[in-house]
Amino acid sequence: MAIFVCLAAASLASLAIYDRLPSHHRQDDTNTVVRLVANLFVVMTSLVLGLMINSAKNTFESIDHNIHAYATELILFDRSLRQYGPETDGARQPLIAYVQRVVDATSPSQQTPVVANRLSELLLNEIGNRLTALTPPDAEHTALLQDARQHFRKVIELRWVLIEQSEGTIPGPLILMLVTWLVLIFASFGYRAPRNAVIVGTFVLSAALIAGALYLIMDMDVPFTGPIQISPAPLERALAELKQP
Repeated sequence: MAIFVCLAAASLASLAIYDRLPSHHRQDDTNTVVRLVANLFVVMTSLVLGLMINSAKNTFESIDHNIHAYATELILFDRSLRQYGPETDGARQPLIAYVQRVVDATSPSQQTPVVANRLSELLLNEIGNRLTALTPPDAEHTALLQDARQHFRKVIELRWVLIEQSEGTIPGPLILMLVTWLVLIFASFGYRAPRNAVIVGTFVLSAALIAGALYLIMDMDVPFTGPIQISPAPLERALAELKQP
């Protein structure tokens, strides 16, 4: 909304004050220079927008890949515990509770990363403690326990990777600079533009579309909140696998 207001206000303000400018500010030479400078900012803005789209796309795809890997490791970890025997039921119960919390955290009302909260960390610590308490009776169970611990370490690693990726990669100063360029471009649109409803409507509509595009780009850069979110389907399938008898 703030970006839309800035862009629309810049173009409409330029349109409103043009006739009040001194005559030497309305000469053709001045208009030519204004258009040339605006074209320079248009090119720079296009390049920066391209970089932002590519960065947001890479971030989204990377997190989506890690979510699939995370769900896979949870399933493999549970399979390892099952193969060990009924002695691991004490570790599987907090594991199911943990995955249930992760799935619940993917709802649109949540404002925190799907894997980052204190209770989730406590559940994982409890799983680790129960794995440590196991005493394998033979070499086969020793190998199964080692395999389970490897999957558990991978789950912990992927959890922290997802937490670190949840903050986005597009820096705030870059967004501020881009908005400033867009304001100057929209201000140049109103310079020497005719005053009528079509022009005003075009300025307002263009500002809304540009603001909407920037919002979606920034939202894609933070895939755990907003209208563009990572699909929870892999985690839901993992939970269904864990709950199977």
